[in-house]
Amino acid sequence: MDLFSLEGKTAVVIGATGVLGGTMAAALAEAGAEVAVCGRSRERGEACVARIREAGGGAFFVEVDAVSPESLSTARSEIELQSGPVDVLVNAAGGNDPKATVAGEKTFESIATEDWRAIFDLNLVGGALLPCQEFGPGMARNGGGSIINIASVSAHIPLSRVVTYSAAKAAVLSLTKFLAREWAPAGVRVNSLTPGFFPAEQNRRLLFNEDGSPTERSRAILGHTPMGRFGESHELKGALLFLASSKASSFVTGADICVDGGFLAQTI
Repeated sequence: MDLFSLEGKTAVVIGATGVLGGTMAAALAEAGAEVAVCGRSRERGEACVARIREAGGGAFFVEVDAVSPESLSTARSEIELQSGPVDVLVNAAGGNDPKATVAGEKTFESIATEDWRAIFDLNLVGGALLPCQEFGPGMARNGGGSIINIASVSAHIPLSRVVTYSAAKAAVLSLTKFLAREWAPAGVRVNSLTPGFFPAEQNRRLLFNEDGSPTERSRAILGHTPMGRFGESHELKGALLFLASSKASSFVTGADICVDGGFLAQTI
């Protein structure tokens, strides 16, 4: 028995137009799922689909704005029409904004309310809440499914500077556990996946100087990571497929899987 096979399943990855989201979409396709690559950028979405198809997988692009209930409803209808009921939902949309960080002259008390709301909209409302509301009930009616919310190490131990992002991702963890309890009787498993530090579009400038050398913050992160290096996107695949598979993680719900090189285990 192949514990990690997703043959015959339909998977949705919201935020698949990003580096990590795209890697997750490819991993689900490699395991046999038909993958709906969802995001705002058609150009990047179609490029992700092309890579998956070139590798022999099945995928199609659906344009969606995760903070819009109307856009999500339209996307769900399109996905179900093209591929059938959804079995796996990965909520990988998220990000941060320098306007909502504490650095230099920017203090906690100077962060504008609208910037707090923007980060919570992106990471909590669009990054978990609305997609779960849109796809979760259908999974429950169909007898089950797997929802995987992407969290962050900063949800567990709030990092300096990124106070709004940390708070929003902590809320994602709380929502994950709530939904795990609510939907368990219907066979819907809801878990979270917490990546450590993986260089991607949103954090590359924080981690590397223009000449490619590590920044001071990057050196601090690596000094707090027992494995002494950043993660590579393919290293998320195993944990993702474990949570997606109803065979491999059939009794797992409300859990958070950390893929962080030991970051959260480090103290002094």
